[in-house]
Amino acid sequence: MIEPHVPAPPGPPPSWGAPGGTGAPAPLPVRPGTGRFLVLAGVFVCAACGLVYELELVALASYLMGDSVTQASVVLSVMVFAMGLGSLAAKRLRRFAAAGFGALEAVLALVGGSSAMVLYAVFAWTGGWGGLWADGPRVLLVGFSLTIGVLIGAEVPLLMELIQRVRRQDPGGAVADLFAADYVGALVGGLAFPFVLLPFLGQLTGALLTGTVNAVVGAALVLGLFRRDLTRRARWLLLTANVLVLALLATATVLADDFERAARHAVYGQDVRVAVRTDVQEVVLTGDADGRPLDLFLDGRLRVSDSDERRYHEALVRPAMDGPHARVLILGGGDGLAAREVLRHPGVRRVDVVEPDAGLVRLARNDPGLSALNEHAYGDPRLHAGTADAFRRLRSTPSAAYDVVISDLPDPDITASTKLYSQEFYGLLRRVLAPDGRLAVHAGPVADRPRTFWTVDATLRAAGLPAVAYRVGTRDAREGRDAAPAPDPGRAAAGLHAPAPRGWGFLLAARAAPALRLDPAAPRPRTLTPESLAGGARDAARTRVPGLPPSTLVHPRY
Repeated sequence: MIEPHVPAPPGPPPSWGAPGGTGAPAPLPVRPGTGRFLVLAGVFVCAACGLVYELELVALASYLMGDSVTQASVVLSVMVFAMGLGSLAAKRLRRFAAAGFGALEAVLALVGGSSAMVLYAVFAWTGGWGGLWADGPRVLLVGFSLTIGVLIGAEVPLLMELIQRVRRQDPGGAVADLFAADYVGALVGGLAFPFVLLPFLGQLTGALLTGTVNAVVGAALVLGLFRRDLTRRARWLLLTANVLVLALLATATVLADDFERAARHAVYGQDVRVAVRTDVQEVVLTGDADGRPLDLFLDGRLRVSDSDERRYHEALVRPAMDGPHARVLILGGGDGLAAREVLRHPGVRRVDVVEPDAGLVRLARNDPGLSALNEHAYGDPRLHAGTADAFRRLRSTPSAAYDVVISDLPDPDITASTKLYSQEFYGLLRRVLAPDGRLAVHAGPVADRPRTFWTVDATLRAAGLPAVAYRVGTRDAREGRDAAPAPDPGRAAAGLHAPAPRGWGFLLAARAAPALRLDPAAPRPRTLTPESLAGGARDAARTRVPGLPPSTLVHPRY
């Protein structure tokens, strides 16, 4: 016969620096039921803050370094691994659960709350590429992911100990309660980040406010509910630490706008004229005053340079307009510059621009510098702009609706654009093209990334749109060939467009292989000639990578 186990009488509660038995009941200032609710509420808030830190790192890393899939994979995998390490490390703190949890939340609030600002500062003042600090942002991203993951992982064992001290219950029930609160908190944090924090507060202030909430809740839970678990000295140390953390976060919040302006000047130079965060991206305009050229940056990447844009847009648009062109669809091109080139051609009756960023369209329509550069294309009654998703728009477009489609989209190796270079997407484009219609695609710099460029070509062919390739760049007189200009040294240090591509690559596609010509009835281009166009085709052909498979939605290959 097995003797029933009789638990030993509970000992005194552990204190900071003094060992105590795990599971010892704490003398609480409230009833056990109320105490248990407060602990679970603390779990809920801490879980929400932890997920906000994760999403903040993913979002900022994607903006600064591109390729959101890679950045999300790095942050989440490193953080989950670190959470396991934190859980193991917290076993040594279970005897001092209240003090350990209070100290841990103060550190987590400081590290998580300041992570976005520190990461942005390193990027802005040391550069994302090149030099001694070439990998600074990437190393810092991994470091923050590890640190925050360890701290989040250490929360669970300590909270498990605290909830058992409030009221003893079977371990399975305690784990269920704890993880239910944790997962619901994660849901709230995950939804609050994209729908509340990011649009209304921005990345920097949102992270700082999250750290403030984290510090307040952690300190209130320990100093309010478990204060008798701590010695007088421990209470004062914990209170002082949290006051310092809150003071630092509050100071950073007050200075966030000034910091962002200084960082923006470090990244873009001193002539930033417009900087807005739209619903889709950050849009920055520089120059266009006192003779300085206008540059347009989208999410930190140079998209339009006054000194180069005409070569790009003429090469993108002009070859596609040789033939019927009464009805034209422009995908992307919210700056209005591709539309400017289209509207130069006689016989154009309607131009539809599908740009996902309504804020960019408003800027191109109303900004004096950008509207002058696009020659007030948005004031032309033939132009109609919409902000629908490109996939959704094409699915609802009748067959054979357009004579020409211009795809003026970011490079295909930017993850958000990958689906717009897929076989499925080009299948939709083939359907909306007239039988003798033509499609012009910007497919990235062919000389620098030939495999990506020729994957776009293979994808077009798989969709039934054989293409002819050509490239164009700025003239490098010393080398006697087309090349992109060297970037501004300050911007190159910030990693905005380094390394500089040696030209732009394009593909002109149709149901049957098209001829690469210029429309003789159109006004003469300023930078493009039949000879340079033929030379660009020969240059592109020399880079061909044969045998590449097409890219699809479920198997992207860029």
